[in-house]
Amino acid sequence: MHNGKGTGLFALYIAGAAAFVWLSSSGLPPVVAAHFGAGGAANGFMTRAGYTRFMMAFVIGLPAFMVLVTWFAVGNARARLNLPNRDHWLAPERRAATVAFLRTGILWFGVLLVTFLCYAHGLVVLANEVQPPELPESWFIGGLVVFFLVLFIAARTFLRRFQLSR
Repeated sequence: MHNGKGTGLFALYIAGAAAFVWLSSSGLPPVVAAHFGAGGAANGFMTRAGYTRFMMAFVIGLPAFMVLVTWFAVGNARARLNLPNRDHWLAPERRAATVAFLRTGILWFGVLLVTFLCYAHGLVVLANEVQPPELPESWFIGGLVVFFLVLFIAARTFLRRFQLSR
């Protein structure tokens, strides 16, 4: 994802996620099971409107905030970036490429986070289709495993990128 196009694509992705949350929330019951305990049993409820507002803010606001803050922080010339072999990668002749790489990673993290949050919302929608509402816990745990596995692979890729060849 190139940085110039990447930010626009990320904004488009967030807009698509917002549309998904908005449209899929319209079929929820007036009182939504929004929190689930062990075994997937519902133990917290909200109005449909309250849940929809919360999820819209959570799916759009959290990833957008995280991406924007880190995006601008990485680009700041005075930023104290903690990278392996920092002096090498932030030398004037390599700084622009390093910042571009970091910003691309930030955007991909945002996409991953939005995807997971939409997935969790989809599970809440499914949970509210049965009575009593019950979250498919194995699917939620599976989603968490995939989320963290992708993060682990991304972290390894990140660290390999900043190693110096021997």
